[in-house]
Amino acid sequence: MRHIGKIGVSACLMLFFLNITLWAQEEEVFRHPLNAETTEAFKATCARLAEHPFIKGTFEQEKILSRLNRSLKSEGNFIIADRFGMVWETLKPFPSALALGKDYLIQSRPGGQKNIISAQGNETFLRLAEVISAVFSGQAQGLLDNFEVYYTIGGAGNTVGNTAWELGLSPLNRAIGSFAEKIIMKGDTAIRSIYINEQNGDTTIYLLSNHSYPAELNVNERSLFAYP
Repeated sequence: MRHIGKIGVSACLMLFFLNITLWAQEEEVFRHPLNAETTEAFKATCARLAEHPFIKGTFEQEKILSRLNRSLKSEGNFIIADRFGMVWETLKPFPSALALGKDYLIQSRPGGQKNIISAQGNETFLRLAEVISAVFSGQAQGLLDNFEVYYTIGGAGNTVGNTAWELGLSPLNRAIGSFAEKIIMKGDTAIRSIYINEQNGDTTIYLLSNHSYPAELNVNERSLFAYP
């Protein structure tokens, strides 16, 4: 029993220090506030991301719970639609889908059951969804209005040479700031990762891949945004 206890403590400590190390590595971008030169590069990145009205891909999410010294993982598909909002369709560990519009949330379960989640009491979640959507759709001014923005070119961990970039966001918006302390996104011609450092000490990491850019959504994809 003592041996098991030592293993458990060691595992918790490893997760704790891994969380600190990961975030320390990501913090580098916050040494680079926008200046005259990088502002133009930042706007060019936003314009490039805005070229596609529909973006589809796959995601892996890891939620690191600092107070419990454990992490939760999930994976699935995502859709970003300029006219509709975004959908996170979780496949593992349990299937479900969450559509986020301008002022509503729709949760879909296997079998077609849908529930509308009131925007009241979920303002923070909706504002955070707006942030992610704003970056995907290249809304540079919206980000500048609501965040202190940091930006670098040529960040590590990207694969498309000179187009690699890192974006750091420190919230000025009170609703977002009540939840997220800092947000970091990395990409090249597309967004590849999102790190959210929460006020409670937890960290949420999204890894995005297999991006595609359809001209339109199919019937099933559009139905995810439809009111029940």
